[in-house]
Amino acid sequence: MRRFGYGKRFSVGVVAGSSVLGMLIPPSAMLIIYAIGAEQSVGHMFIAGIIPGLLLAVAYAIAILLMAIIVPKFVGGNADASKGDESWRNLTLLDMGVKLFPIAMLIVVVLGGIYGGVVTPTEAGATGSLLALLIAIFKRRMSWKDLWEVLVETGHITATILFLLIAASMYSRMLGVASLPSQFGEWLQGSGLSLTEVMILYVIMLVLLGTIIDTASIILIVAPLFLPSIEAFGGNLVWFGIVTVIGAEIGLLTPPLGISCFVIKSTIDDKDISLFDIFAGAAPFAIIMLLILMVIIAFPVLSLALV
Repeated sequence: MRRFGYGKRFSVGVVAGSSVLGMLIPPSAMLIIYAIGAEQSVGHMFIAGIIPGLLLAVAYAIAILLMAIIVPKFVGGNADASKGDESWRNLTLLDMGVKLFPIAMLIVVVLGGIYGGVVTPTEAGATGSLLALLIAIFKRRMSWKDLWEVLVETGHITATILFLLIAASMYSRMLGVASLPSQFGEWLQGSGLSLTEVMILYVIMLVLLGTIIDTASIILIVAPLFLPSIEAFGGNLVWFGIVTVIGAEIGLLTPPLGISCFVIKSTIDDKDISLFDIFAGAAPFAIIMLLILMVIIAFPVLSLALV
């Protein structure tokens, strides 16, 4: 994007904002973690994330077009900046199709298998992994050393998630023994608040916690406290999971400790782009996420229409 002349704040903002889409568009690790903690169907959570994810993507696209029209200096963009590299202009539709075919095949196999009822989400993950390995072997892109590194990294990630789930299970049992969720639910019901007001307070808490805690930890720590209350108020737990993931992701883009912004800063290695630039670039996308979250809270059918 910088090579094509886009503004530095806009460039990092697009990267930061679009990174949260992976948490909604299945298969999503955050939706799996919530489904396990809330004892909901992983397949239902995946399906519920489709419309909100597409809605957020469309909102981003429209916002980018509006920013290009209203504040063109912020967006930037200059086709002449790319004259040093003309290779992309020679790509035909067939070339692009060949390059995209393996990715499209992975999506069809994994998501098609889940939604078609052919495989469970766990089996779909294994099938997708095997297919990705076969593609890498066929294209001769993976050596034995690369395969070992992939296996080790997968083990590290899996161990981290499993330890989180173990700690969350212990935490949930502790809450149950102490009767904290039921007491908290009784307090909320006695406060005279409506479901909408409770959700507003919940989202504020998620955004604040998202500045200092990662999404998985928020889901495992905060959601169990509110689950009985949401059920008592007549809310759907699948819809509540989508709200939880989006709300927690907003906090990753906001100061003072937006984790996603710090990750981008440590990754790009560009002295011209400061941490303030990243937060400033991500701010419009965080606002868009908040607006879409308000729409999803007001219209739960957006999350439940396909379930």
